[in-house]
Amino acid sequence: MHSPEVYDVLIVGSGMMGAAVARCLRDESPDIRIAMIAGGPTVGPRAGQHLHDVEDPDVWAQYNRKISSGIQAFYTGVAPSSGVGGSMSDVEPGMYHLTSLGEKADEMPSASVAWNAGGMGIHWTAATPTPWGSELDDSVSPEQWQNDLARASELLRINREPFPLTPAGHAVARSLGERFDPIQAPGREVQNMPMAINDFGNGRNERTSPSVIFAPIGEPESDPAFTFVANSLSTSIIHENGRAIGAVCRDLSTDETFEVHAAHVIVCADAIRTPQLLFASGIRPEALGRYLNEHYFLTGQVIADPERLGFEIDALLPPTELEWASDCLWVPHSDDSQPYQVHIMTKSIVDEARVPTDYAVGIEYYVRTEIQRDNRLEFSDTDVDATGMPQITVHFSYTDTDNANLELARIDQAEAAGRMGDFDPATESAALGAGGSLHYTGTVRMGTADDGTSVCDTDGRVWGYDNLFVAGNGVIPTALVCNSTLIGMTSAVRAAAAVARDLQRA
Repeated sequence: MHSPEVYDVLIVGSGMMGAAVARCLRDESPDIRIAMIAGGPTVGPRAGQHLHDVEDPDVWAQYNRKISSGIQAFYTGVAPSSGVGGSMSDVEPGMYHLTSLGEKADEMPSASVAWNAGGMGIHWTAATPTPWGSELDDSVSPEQWQNDLARASELLRINREPFPLTPAGHAVARSLGERFDPIQAPGREVQNMPMAINDFGNGRNERTSPSVIFAPIGEPESDPAFTFVANSLSTSIIHENGRAIGAVCRDLSTDETFEVHAAHVIVCADAIRTPQLLFASGIRPEALGRYLNEHYFLTGQVIADPERLGFEIDALLPPTELEWASDCLWVPHSDDSQPYQVHIMTKSIVDEARVPTDYAVGIEYYVRTEIQRDNRLEFSDTDVDATGMPQITVHFSYTDTDNANLELARIDQAEAAGRMGDFDPATESAALGAGGSLHYTGTVRMGTADDGTSVCDTDGRVWGYDNLFVAGNGVIPTALVCNSTLIGMTSAVRAAAAVARDLQRA
């Protein structure tokens, strides 16, 4: 990849957002010349394939052992106190805590990022609840939100019933419905969790991943107008006179640098490394890295009482070899009347003969936290991290209101779980450390004016630049209760549409 060609679009990042941008642009025209830089090595035979769907049994088993806890943050490959050591070319692809990469993240110790082609898109749990109410920033019209969410849902192949409820699952849904439905907004009743998971007839439910959204990521030869560059890190955006003209990149295998030139640049490198790259490039809007937000993640588990819920243990089925979860339910938030998102994932517990003996109900509460300007990523002008990029110091704290809301959520969780079985909050509930949800937002937030409170406009166009865009969860300016992928992908839809319009005018 040392071609002097000038591409129409350079996409920095090969995760879900980068894939969505590429797909939207390709749907506009088969001739748009797209280059994509993937910051990390490929896992398995196809770049951007979800690890759940890799046929290699060792890769598949490793992923599913880790993810079966139902808690994404438990999946990271290196302990927070451990450094990766040596060159990044020697680092195994996977999830890593920021502290492992040399960042100063004591105030967000569970914060993690993906180091692989496909980003978080090859690891994520695929939950895609629909954002609602205060999560939808009013700088975008309701009609535009509806259209963008519909397109993002299409790209993600969202399934409204990925896990048809078992008899025990129906019993859990009834119990939760009695508790929550009377206080929910219309249409926000207890329901199946929408997920980007689909059964294509081979017995394995495929997770939507970057290579599903845009197939040429996994098969670059299938699209002659697409160039995919894996295992390379974009170290700076090249820009002059308010225009981006490409990026300087480093081949992680050889440590050689090269440039990729393009008429438009879209950075989709996650909510941590997108602002890091802009800072390294000397692109430093006042709000860059600020307004870092993440909801609380309160996890819990209760062993269901069959008599209390009204189901038979004998009716339970053991987990299959391909899926550990039995049921997946969603209690949407309704803002003030019901402020929590509750995510329920259940599984049958079996004995040595694989006969079900119990039914475990995981009950996770997502609790909104207040947006603070001083919750931020601070970038060093002198020190670098393990990747050679500006070292990050994470500043993150909770307000008194946040802490009070967490305590109210603990009470609510104990009441909801207690309807299903004996539940001891002291031993069966825990709030993950800051960063544990992996749902980070706000660090390149959108706004309607270049007034120091945002990094880009509602199309993702960086203030002061004609052709430089950002997309992804970092663009979201609101405090989320729901998972961030679906609403984050609307920023990729808008950015791609804006670039397509620019290309048509050129």
